[in-house]
Amino acid sequence: MYIIVVGAGNIGTPLIEIATEGGNEVVVVERDEAKAEAAAATFDCLVLNDDATVKQTLEEAGADRADAIITTTDKDATNIMVCLLAKELEIPDIVSVVHNPEHMSLYRQIGVNTMENPQRLIAEYLYRAVKRPSIVDYMRIGDRAEVFEIRVDEEAPIVGRTIQETAQDGLLDDDTLIVAIEREPNDDPVTPRGNTTVGAGDLLTVYSAKGATPEVTDVFGHYEDH
Repeated sequence: MYIIVVGAGNIGTPLIEIATEGGNEVVVVERDEAKAEAAAATFDCLVLNDDATVKQTLEEAGADRADAIITTTDKDATNIMVCLLAKELEIPDIVSVVHNPEHMSLYRQIGVNTMENPQRLIAEYLYRAVKRPSIVDYMRIGDRAEVFEIRVDEEAPIVGRTIQETAQDGLLDDDTLIVAIEREPNDDPVTPRGNTTVGAGDLLTVYSAKGATPEVTDVFGHYEDH
């Protein structure tokens, strides 16, 4: 892919690294001279020390052949302006960081794929690690539902039971679904069926419509979340 990355700061720099390592052709636009020089010295890509809110800059960055543009600056006004120009230049895929949730509707009106302020997401993740220590990883879906990973404790009431038995015994309700099971020494995840038995030490990927509440994590033997 041909990707234009706007901004080589805290968010843009790791993005540039991932994109270049993935074999993509990357062009970086960074207004700050020091950051531009650092990116040019670190990554195998073209770096333009220029203003991405100027249409000509995006044209020089190769907007006419770009597959995507990702704007990562710390100012929503700048990101929105870049997105508007990218729309005008007909770049197929436009992605932007959003710092102020109140601006989200503006991005939707433009038709831009967005990511909420990464710093806030990290803060929420760290808080979650303290509040719900049993959860290995998670992703929120809507206001309440979550997909999360959790390891089954030896004393969990679900151990030694099949998926069907846990449902019949009321351990897993209709709003909770085991999506995948990672089990040593298997390299590939196990796709759970009704007759699949849950074992101690299994790493489960679980969907819960009510979220990873303490009542849900109790089933997997984790009572420390109360």
